[in-house]
Amino acid sequence: MAEPTFLPRASFQTLLDALARAGYRCIGPQRRDGAIVYDTLRGPEDLPQGARDIQSPGRYRIERPDGPRCFAWANGPQALKPFLFAPRESLWRSERDAGSAINFAEVRPASEPLAVIGARACDLAALKLQDRHFLEGPFADAAYGARREQLFLVAIHCTHPADTCFCVSTGDGPRATDGFDLALSELDDGFLVQAGSEKGAAVAAQLPLEKSAPAQRDAAEREIGAAAQKQARRLPGRNLRDALFANLEHPRWEEVAARCLSCGNCTSVCPTCFCHSESDRPSLDGTVSVHVREWDSCFTQGHSYIHGIVIRADTRTRYRQWLTHKLGSWHDQYGRSGCVGCGRCITWCPVGIDITAEVAVICSAEFGVRSAE
Repeated sequence: MAEPTFLPRASFQTLLDALARAGYRCIGPQRRDGAIVYDTLRGPEDLPQGARDIQSPGRYRIERPDGPRCFAWANGPQALKPFLFAPRESLWRSERDAGSAINFAEVRPASEPLAVIGARACDLAALKLQDRHFLEGPFADAAYGARREQLFLVAIHCTHPADTCFCVSTGDGPRATDGFDLALSELDDGFLVQAGSEKGAAVAAQLPLEKSAPAQRDAAEREIGAAAQKQARRLPGRNLRDALFANLEHPRWEEVAARCLSCGNCTSVCPTCFCHSESDRPSLDGTVSVHVREWDSCFTQGHSYIHGIVIRADTRTRYRQWLTHKLGSWHDQYGRSGCVGCGRCITWCPVGIDITAEVAVICSAEFGVRSAE
């Protein structure tokens, strides 16, 4: 990859302007309701300048603004998933005509070109997994594909991980290595810019970029390296499949179930979870019915309901299903774990359950086989 160039902080608006000229609606991080969330970005003034996030199990807080940086935080409750795998959408509809015949029609997904600014390495890794699930194979998801085709990604190399982050142990951060159109390293006075695609190079060509100085490049490298060293949490290995399936009756499953609320927060904020339910919504007069898909969770009772039987009737089996699938059987499906180390499931769990702590006990040598790196 070519040596990065430098975009002064005062020129950040030119990036938004170039993306707008290319037809994209810019989405970026903003402070709202006590969190950092993604929404339409009107200008640099919307970015969370100086904001810092304080995260720990079951706790999330934004410190008051301080300093010039706009991306000196780890992550918020959203990832890229809501922009591609919609939380709720109509797939098709049926309508009864005057002659009582029923006609079916596909509901084409509404999509528009989006440029998301601020994507982290963990979320790019999660997007790659979502792409495999929704786009590979003989039955690609049309709605997801339509949105994915029009997505422009501006990545930010992470320099301020939260206490709950562990992307180093999953191999997914803090540096964004691929999957982006542009990648930025934020410094106090501006950004180092690298293009990762032809689309990205075309946008970069419109910016007032300067040659980067060795001191700037060294500073950016040091900050990324320090972010990796700062992470204290980790998984015991990247392939935990055998260790987990060898310990399906471990007493820890019962212990974590006593704390778990089965609320599904972890699956809602997880950037790779793709479970959904489908239902038909008929009109009151019975002439129209819309088939709807919406996010679901393996922590709900209805998720494992089959012909009058709930397969996973208690929290113990639901938590075990989620964790063994995410860290175990994903290797059979996708060749890697379904966890990218973003730590959101730890932060946004109301009772502060820490997936790294649970896995460390369940996969310990005392109770079963060690995992293979």
